[in-house]
Amino acid sequence: MRVLVAPDKFKGTLSAPEAASAIARGWRDADPSALVEEVPLADGGEGTLEAILAARGGTLRPVTVTGPLGDATKAAFGLVDGPGGPLGVVEMARASGLELVPAGRRDPSVATSRGTGELMLAALEAGARRLLVCVGGSATNDAGAGLAEALGVRLLDAGGDQLGPGGAALTRLDRVDVSEVSPLVRGVPIEVAVDVDNPLAGPSGASAVYGPQKGASPQDVVVLDEALRRFADVVARDTGVDVAGLPGGGAAGGLPAALVAFFGATLRSGLELVMDAAGLPARLRGAAVVVTGEGTFDGQSMRGKVPGGVIAAARAAGVPRVAVLCGAAEAAAPEGVTLRSLAGRFGVEEAMRRPARLLERLAREVAGEVASGPAPGP
Repeated sequence: MRVLVAPDKFKGTLSAPEAASAIARGWRDADPSALVEEVPLADGGEGTLEAILAARGGTLRPVTVTGPLGDATKAAFGLVDGPGGPLGVVEMARASGLELVPAGRRDPSVATSRGTGELMLAALEAGARRLLVCVGGSATNDAGAGLAEALGVRLLDAGGDQLGPGGAALTRLDRVDVSEVSPLVRGVPIEVAVDVDNPLAGPSGASAVYGPQKGASPQDVVVLDEALRRFADVVARDTGVDVAGLPGGGAAGGLPAALVAFFGATLRSGLELVMDAAGLPARLRGAAVVVTGEGTFDGQSMRGKVPGGVIAAARAAGVPRVAVLCGAAEAAAPEGVTLRSLAGRFGVEEAMRRPARLLERLAREVAGEVASGPAPGP
């Protein structure tokens, strides 16, 4: 029996490779004859760099960059060999992530994405010929202004002075100057891995939907939304690129909008990108069982998240059995899919205290069910 183990991270407890390893150990214990393959995945946000390196190899390069509040912070980018030359993989959360800012200091009005631009520049200096920027988990709401400035774009006020950091500063944006963009980034193919389709501004935009999660007050949201509208208007006038209605432009505080406007980037589903990088469609062929999972299986899990993507791909490949193992289950699984949760089986407290050990045990139990029972329905 060939078993493919392809989970996302269990946020706050296990990385995707750790979750895959725990599930694989449990399955092998229950069925030593099974051929179990580990394919950790991600949806384009935190953990995507780790998943891509696990799937394709490559090296992790440490570098010091500007953190969200301007302090120096240690981050890293990935360098992966490929047919089009070395690929630089940049994960925004490592340089400009919300988890880098203590809860009491979170303020998207002043937080900057500059460190993500510095990571991109470092990857290019290390020899990258293509870039993949994985967004998500950001502390910022600056439409990628800090990133753009790190790469040579000048965002100027009416007096010709460079704007200060943070999303609120964009309310004073008067013009954009791209004449001094770093030659290292000119013409470089850039893909942006996104996992949402929110526009830059408006009721479903970056500020209204994600600003409060990053520390924005209701008053801040109003100012930040107006700032992003201003950014879109000035960018359209000065560059000819309209990012106001760009699907996904509002991800990560609007960072994709800057990458598209100033550097010609293209947006892709983060999940599809990682699944392709891992060779998942080909590896699904001939598998008897696919096991996926994540920390919380909920109403969003089937909409652009790893479990939903894996389930759809497994069905397309004709895999007869699919299982989801998760930390907590807040929604029902699709018909024919086995769903088990750590919280449901062992309780929330134990699930948080011993996630790897209990995930291994849960996988062992599910493997026993699969080995002794018929294949589920369609």
